Amino acid sequence: MKADQAAKSKAERMVIGLSGASGVAYGIRLLEALRELGIESHLVMTKPAEMTIGYETDLSPRQVAAKADYSYAVTDIAAPIASGSFKTKGMIVAPCSVRSWSEIATGVTSNLLTRAADVTLKERRPLVLVIRETPLHAGHLRTLAELSQMGAIILPPLPAFYSEPHKISDFVDQIVGRALDFFGLDWPAQKRWGEGQSKGARKPRKRN
Repeated sequence: MKADQAAKSKAERMVIGLSGASGVAYGIRLLEALRELGIESHLVMTKPAEMTIGYETDLSPRQVAAKADYSYAVTDIAAPIASGSFKTKGMIVAPCSVRSWSEIATGVTSNLLTRAADVTLKERRPLVLVIRETPLHAGHLRTLAELSQMGAIILPPLPAFYSEPHKISDFVDQIVGRALDFFGLDWPAQKRWGEGQSKGARKPRKRN
């Protein structure tokens, strides 16, 4: 393999983190989307995330891990994704709990998920945090503002109704698609404003 081809293949990796907040469906769907897009996925789940998988889905943590190309124990600080020299496109934490985003903001990381996120920031790679908490008090907001200033992308999973969703999976797909947009990945399952809606959106005008 030529050097440029090797560099390209190494860049087509993405790290996915699942923390203990509600909304593991977002992270699970992200793994499925990356497989559809041909992007190599590297997964790390916290112990609370594994518990939430049992509460919110019919899957086991092992079945979720099987959706990733590579999966690491949350205690495995020697994993490849703990080092900035391991090239990736970036990382998405979905869902991202208050504890996880607080650790990432301080740089005092206690597990592989928050360490991988810290690495993503220090290497100036995209870090998308699908935060799952509401309402937010002033301390939450200050920490999220600090993360934004550090380069993280704060993406609350707020549903859009212009795409005429009919199922929970429609809402999930919309958020997953928005997260992938930050990496230049065009996922076909995402419905976009002005593209294909039967009503409500104006069609783009063609120039003469």
